[in-house]
Amino acid sequence: MSTPTTYFEHGTAAERWARALLFFDAKEYTTAARILDPLADEVPEQLATRLLLARAYYHSAQLTRAERELRAILERWPVEDYAQLMLGRTLQRRGRAAEAGPYLRMAAAMVGEFQD
Repeated sequence: MSTPTTYFEHGTAAERWARALLFFDAKEYTTAARILDPLADEVPEQLATRLLLARAYYHSAQLTRAERELRAILERWPVEDYAQLMLGRTLQRRGRAAEAGPYLRMAAAMVGEFQD
């Protein structure tokens, strides 16, 4: 195991998760993403880590990275309604409303908000 080179890499996975949450809650989304990115690679089976990373990317306007992370989440967890919603909103924000539509409709249907 390599020695941590920065504060962000220091500590156990649980400690880094807690640190990322603190930065996210403080709206320091870029810093939260810097902590979460290697953590998500370290524990790829943890959906919560990946969703928080996607949210951090979204809120820090790293929309290409948010889209990439959300697509990876949906590939592994296709019934994750929040990822469907976030991907739709990310695509809208990127000016791709037509592409966003199916994800937003799927998210709404998954939570029981059917459109007439």
